[in-house]
Amino acid sequence: MGVIQQFFVETGNLSLFAAQFFRELPRRPFELQEFLRQCYYVGNKSIFLVGVTGFIMGLVLTLQTRPTMEDFGAEAYMPSMVAISIVREIGPVITALICAGKIGSSIGAELGSMKVTEQIDAMEVSGTNPFNYLVVTRVLATTLMIPLLVILADSIAIFGSYLVESAKGQVTFQLYFRKVFRSLNFTDLLPAIFKSFFFGWIIGLVGCYKGYFSEKGTAGVGRAANSGVVLASMLVFVIDFMAVLLGDIFIE
Repeated sequence: MGVIQQFFVETGNLSLFAAQFFRELPRRPFELQEFLRQCYYVGNKSIFLVGVTGFIMGLVLTLQTRPTMEDFGAEAYMPSMVAISIVREIGPVITALICAGKIGSSIGAELGSMKVTEQIDAMEVSGTNPFNYLVVTRVLATTLMIPLLVILADSIAIFGSYLVESAKGQVTFQLYFRKVFRSLNFTDLLPAIFKSFFFGWIIGLVGCYKGYFSEKGTAGVGRAANSGVVLASMLVFVIDFMAVLLGDIFIE
């Protein structure tokens, strides 16, 4: 199968999988306990990694940008520049990529292992809807929790930037965050949070898709996890591009 043909086949299969998700979404019973367990796993288990990434992101962005701002005598604009850059673009995209690597791969490996060991077939035989139990709950959990992780990463990143400014520029906490909040408005926050829901949805969907249709054997599970991360990361960039493009159209 050629690369182009494989691309269209993969796109079609993923679209059918997404359509099945929306068909199964309103069906009862809703697996509330499994959904809450997945929310805990996606959210709580990722807090440390997302927090550390956000903190380093704020430190590095400020350390790299401050010398250039000083050359132009514009270091007073550092809080505004960092806040807008992180909230609009850097925070959501970096957090989504981190979650695609951690969460997407784990979902793909978990469902792939269940596929290989025929646990999914056993659920069907026992009368349980495996798609509702395994896929719907995980996709909803990533859709809900990743925007919350983005907000956490943004906050920690801005705090990390403040630490650098406080050390180098002797800026007080009140002054720094007053400038941050003055520079931000709803046109910065709402689109970033809105596209984060799509990031979470596509990460959960791709992870479940790759695991649900994993090939037999341990090698198939590994390929499912790896290809899930690659595809989810690529689609995060595609969604981000479309969100920025639509935002520019509506603003104009």
